[in-house]
Amino acid sequence: MKKILLAFLFLGMATASMAQATIPSVDLQDLEGSIVNTTEWNNDGKPMIINFWATWCKPCVTELSAIHDEYIDWVDETGVKLIAVSIDDTRNSMRVAPFVNGRGWEYEIYLDPNSDFKRAMNVGNPPHTFLVDGDGQIVWQHSGYAPGDEGDLYDNVIRLVNGEDLSH
Repeated sequence: MKKILLAFLFLGMATASMAQATIPSVDLQDLEGSIVNTTEWNNDGKPMIINFWATWCKPCVTELSAIHDEYIDWVDETGVKLIAVSIDDTRNSMRVAPFVNGRGWEYEIYLDPNSDFKRAMNVGNPPHTFLVDGDGQIVWQHSGYAPGDEGDLYDNVIRLVNGEDLSH
């Protein structure tokens, strides 16, 4: 029982400390083969969603497909941008572009085949989603996916756009 309580305490502390964190500097490759440093990501002062996913991760694909159904409306209403970071390994990363194109996802897609960015962001298993404010501060995160989680994510985007504090 003590171990469970300590685990929850540690998880809570990790989440609270991440709430004030910024995006770490890691070089990733986009689908055109260009190397982009994550500190260069911006959305002109509007929120960004960073989602860690993989082609082999069924909940990841379900989540990104559910968001895709609403994404154009989200962009029109809030200006949010979604950046999807594939953690497929080097062998499977060649499958990412056809996979994304086949689904018509209009997200910015980056490849993290060595999981450098995943480790820098303390991501365990995908899907893992971060919400970043217009100043580049990580203000919210969520791990896993259940139907309806995209609604919670969008509610937090709306709260952020309206200037509400997302820290707990």
